[in-house]
Amino acid sequence: MNVTRTIADDTGSPAGGHAIGRETASAVAATLKALSDPLRLRMLSAIASDPRGESCVCDLAELADVSQPTVSHHLKVLKDVDVLTSERRGTWVWYRINPTRRTAVTALLDSFAPASVAPWSVDDEDDRRRPDFDARVTRLAEELAAEVPELEADVVLTTVRESYTALARNTRVTSSLVPLTERFARQRLADLTRDRDASVPQVLFVCVANAGRSQLAAALVDKLAAGKVVARSAGSAPADVVHPHVRSILAEIEGDAAAERFPKPLTDDAVRASDVVITMGCGDVCPVIPGVRYDDWAVGDPALASREGVEAISDDIARRVRVLVDDLLS
Repeated sequence: MNVTRTIADDTGSPAGGHAIGRETASAVAATLKALSDPLRLRMLSAIASDPRGESCVCDLAELADVSQPTVSHHLKVLKDVDVLTSERRGTWVWYRINPTRRTAVTALLDSFAPASVAPWSVDDEDDRRRPDFDARVTRLAEELAAEVPELEADVVLTTVRESYTALARNTRVTSSLVPLTERFARQRLADLTRDRDASVPQVLFVCVANAGRSQLAAALVDKLAAGKVVARSAGSAPADVVHPHVRSILAEIEGDAAAERFPKPLTDDAVRASDVVITMGCGDVCPVIPGVRYDDWAVGDPALASREGVEAISDDIARRVRVLVDDLLS
């Protein structure tokens, strides 16, 4: 009898299709147990998003109404499972993410956590059918091809089809799928035909969900630069809608135009067309294109913040955007 082995050896990583081994499972379970406390998760998020790359116990004590020894206890728990490292300098102890765990922490805070607290996603009937792909999307491609004669019709059709498919993976509001496809495809076609020498500077903001930080940054650039800089935004794993706290702030920044913003997937076209790419908590997801400047902004995630916290994040992004716009226009 041929029995498929479902447990990997206890000392190595699981092979493709096999469950992890006992020792690996025990180690992962111990780490997850250490993380299963709301205050510890908040402290971990605060350390990860601190622009200094580390946080002092005195800073972390302000997160909750608990004593400093309690804060130190929680930090010790995270240090015991190697999530954090620490260094004493004078009176205070400073904590930073263990470099060997940074990828895992980023995945936890920027992917798993937002997905776990997203009641703001739009629910639609599971059996609702998408608009007819061939008829509507092909007709849209024909219309756009007439507007960009410098591109082959097949290139435009492929771009439109890819745009539709990418958005269809995320959005659940099928009634708006084709209009969103048109806006996304127009943006991509503009990127494909951009003449760097004859264009104003273009900046691309990339986060995980494209539902918060990157949307705010793009809106602030549009407002401050007044057309002298083109701002794009995208997500490595886009959500289906913009976060409600962010939507309200976008409305304050842009008025009715804020309703036009929606999460979009990251494309190579957008990166190639950009002069500057700003990543915001999404790791090394952008392709490296010669001639493109890259930077990373360590800012908080609105999906994990209160309304007041989102406003503070917006203020932080606004300060960074002012410096960026001044730099691009100087």
